[in-house]
Amino acid sequence: MSNTQHRDYTVRPATPADVEGARRVMLDTFYREFGYGYVPQWHRDVMDIEGTYLDDPRHLLLVAVRDGEVVATTGVRSAGPAHPPHPLWLAEQYPSGSTAQLVRVYVSPEHRRRGLAGTLVDAACDFVAGTPGYERIYLHTNTNVDGSEAFWRSLAKEIFDARTTGEHGPGVATVHFEIPMPPGGPR
Repeated sequence: MSNTQHRDYTVRPATPADVEGARRVMLDTFYREFGYGYVPQWHRDVMDIEGTYLDDPRHLLLVAVRDGEVVATTGVRSAGPAHPPHPLWLAEQYPSGSTAQLVRVYVSPEHRRRGLAGTLVDAACDFVAGTPGYERIYLHTNTNVDGSEAFWRSLAKEIFDARTTGEHGPGVATVHFEIPMPPGGPR
């Protein structure tokens, strides 16, 4: 996968040199946007970015870099939603291995509304389409983050609105989505 220019940003697969910057974007999002901070059972990948994303050929971490600083991230993992906390039927519909889960689609607040998230998601979906074994693209989002619900509804189909179930506890407004496989994908 090659680098892509988006305005004043370079979008590319993360390298070991990007790990600390990517981790900073992720942790800032957990603490500032989500308000609950780092949760080990949900965020293990953030402490092991290299092992999770860089060392597995079916996984990917994309970064957007401006002036040498990582300002946005998007990850792909070959894992469906975990049960629990997610419903069993959802985990069965999106099994690990054949499901590409988009994760960590985060843009630092001062770099939002410039099309970075869309560019990162497009590149991630292209990676999924070109990676053997993937059949579906799944994600879930916390709709409490400003703009997240509208963004995902513009790209994806809602699968399950878990806001009324409290699957992640109070204050976490989760909605699950599927993105259609890009042309050239297995569908």
